[in-house]
Amino acid sequence: MPLRPLDPIAVRRQFPGLSRHGTGGEAIFFDGPAGSQVPLQVADAMRDYLLHNNANHGGSFATSRATDTLVEAARAAFAEFVGGDDPEEIVFGQNMTTLTFHLARQLARTWRRGERIVVTASDHDANVMPWVLAARDVGVEVAHLAVRPDASLDLEDAARQIDARTRLVAVGAASNLSGSIHPVATIAELARARGALTFVDAVHYAPHLRIDVRTLGCDFLCCSAYKFFGPHLGVLWGRRPLLEEIAADKVRPSPAHGAEKWQTGTANFEGIAGALAAVDYLQALGHELGADPERGRALDAAFTAIEAHERHLGARLLQGLGELPVRVIGIADPARSRERCPTVSFVSERMRPAALAAALAARHVHCWSGNSYALALTTALGLEPDGVLRLGLLHYNTEAEVDRVLAMLRELLG
Repeated sequence: MPLRPLDPIAVRRQFPGLSRHGTGGEAIFFDGPAGSQVPLQVADAMRDYLLHNNANHGGSFATSRATDTLVEAARAAFAEFVGGDDPEEIVFGQNMTTLTFHLARQLARTWRRGERIVVTASDHDANVMPWVLAARDVGVEVAHLAVRPDASLDLEDAARQIDARTRLVAVGAASNLSGSIHPVATIAELARARGALTFVDAVHYAPHLRIDVRTLGCDFLCCSAYKFFGPHLGVLWGRRPLLEEIAADKVRPSPAHGAEKWQTGTANFEGIAGALAAVDYLQALGHELGADPERGRALDAAFTAIEAHERHLGARLLQGLGELPVRVIGIADPARSRERCPTVSFVSERMRPAALAAALAARHVHCWSGNSYALALTTALGLEPDGVLRLGLLHYNTEAEVDRVLAMLRELLG
């Protein structure tokens, strides 16, 4: 039985924040790359935890046992969310950046002078500076994978840079500025052939496409729940033998094995409850579209529908921008929308990005200007200091919203 297509109007009813109005009508949320809106069930889950089960974990009393059950359920859900099968490979933290700094410090203790790590010129700085600073502290060389003019990663350069001295390659699954989807599996294969580990920043990828760590072939992957309809919480997946082998800074009474070894201090349990509810929302979406309710299959179906809907919206946006006096950063051809997420950044000689963002904000369009922390990319492409105007679409956005924003841009840019 074929799956039903995604109905964004039905989806939107589950997101109270989308009903926000301004003097000119309903607000348009094209700020997804910086953080999504949340469905009601996420807020309800956090509220319910705080009001009825709030406790630290590890105790024998009821609320503590409920907290243990919550964490176990969340680890199991996120193991499937990233395509893994071991809940003890899931570590929760404050955010992706903090988790990456923590892991980088620990891995750096295993690096030696004369070795190198590789980062890219296309990544968010949270997948650049934690590694650069860790390498600096132990005297390890840092190589940077170049980008082509269309903002895609240069695989020929990757083959040159990832050599026998390489210990780690850090790469984003998708660019939060250009929207480009990176060939992570190919890069991970190059790294593996040289005996290097691969760390993947999937923060921007996670709301748009199904993650599968087995297909990617990576060793670590990190994402942030607030980008895929949950609260502010970071999630790290790592191969269990590596998480067990690598030493972690921790307090003495905390566990020496398993995921808890990597979680410093008391966890954000209400955030974990909300993040679990976000995965449950996506699972329920897949079921509503006609998939088996089993979590893995339902998530497959949800992301298949999300990808198709967003690809259509992204192509529509690119088509409209092609008729305006702007330069799209990255892949601009609507026919190549499969190669990018529906995150579109552009510049215009007629208005600076900050002024354009302010003009759109006055018309109740939520979007961002600047470098979006992708400083390596904006520097490589000569976009500093002004950066870009970034429009980021998610599955709850509609054709009508795309058309309204294009009409505003025509008015503003001529």
